[in-house]
Amino acid sequence: MTQVNLYYHGGSKNHGCEAIIRSTNKILNMPLNLYSTAPKEDIFYGIDKVMDVKEDKIFDICKPALKYYISALNIKLFNSTVKNTLYRRPILLQNIKKNEIYMSVGGDNYCYAGVEQLSDINYIINKKGAKSVLWGCSINPDVINKDVIDDLKRYSMIITRESITYQALKDKGIIDNVYLYPDPAFQLDKQEIDLPENFKENETIGINLSPLICDYEENSGQTMKNYEALIKHIIETTNYQIALVPHVVKEDSDDRKPLKILYDKFKQTNRVILIDDANCMQLKYLISKCKIFIGARTHATIAAYSTCVPTLVVGYSVKAKGIAKDIFGTYENYVLPVQSLKKEDDLIKAYEWLSTNEKQIRSYLEGFMPEYCKKSLDAGKKVRELIK
Repeated sequence: MTQVNLYYHGGSKNHGCEAIIRSTNKILNMPLNLYSTAPKEDIFYGIDKVMDVKEDKIFDICKPALKYYISALNIKLFNSTVKNTLYRRPILLQNIKKNEIYMSVGGDNYCYAGVEQLSDINYIINKKGAKSVLWGCSINPDVINKDVIDDLKRYSMIITRESITYQALKDKGIIDNVYLYPDPAFQLDKQEIDLPENFKENETIGINLSPLICDYEENSGQTMKNYEALIKHIIETTNYQIALVPHVVKEDSDDRKPLKILYDKFKQTNRVILIDDANCMQLKYLISKCKIFIGARTHATIAAYSTCVPTLVVGYSVKAKGIAKDIFGTYENYVLPVQSLKKEDDLIKAYEWLSTNEKQIRSYLEGFMPEYCKKSLDAGKKVRELIK
């Protein structure tokens, strides 16, 4: 059987990345290699129990190394960073084997800086006679210039996870290799755990906040002010408990840091719980027991959507809008762009709309989600066609 390799994975302390890896394993149901820049994280969360974990170590190239000057010369003369990428990721790129499949699993990496490195890796994979797949992706339409179009056309297959990205690629003339299926994490299994003390099933509001969205706010500090005002509002106007749920615990982007600030402000009420770190399946189980979920991390909200929990996304990019639009037909009222937070009660207003319509939304999701989640499995059929 043709070997399938997953790459551009940054480690399972980002439980969204972990969810993609676990779900991809379930969807493809075949032996997989995972090239990870943080293999110790993956082993800690048990990914090595379901696939082979290999290190994709990233090396720095410094003067006076010959590699540095060769790379610099290529950039200056040919405007090419390929040599630099080859030198920096030798374990992955020197082990590319002809006719094998290489799947880029960092779903939204084309939304951020570093697109050139993705392009270099894709170029090298194809030059060595292997096939590349861009898996479960969202792509910011603003980054789709001529160079990106040339890069995307090299992929044997692109699986987009929402229709805004899908349509943007079609509009740019990328037609032959593009398909639309839900994010693989809609297939993630739950793992039952004991609910924390004071967590009341279906009487708890789940809240996720990430440091990342604060980088996109237009009014400094407004995001934290909105979250603080929302928690105060829930405590004063309802009997619900509040669970603060971290979904990324990486040192440079740790949800627990802003959530701990919120917890410390309200812990004396005995109404607020700060959830401990857990694997993505356990977090999904806990999220599934919430009455409503308000989240910033995409895969925390996918855990809520897929278990039919009415969800408000505090988003910043195309992926949040696209996923909500595909589920509800619109992202209005379901996505609150962090850039739109102008007043301290903006999040309260969005929550109140969701709370007022909670029963209808839950009923809609219960009817819609089973078929929608199944479509993620069809993406696996497409990859198996490529293997054949």
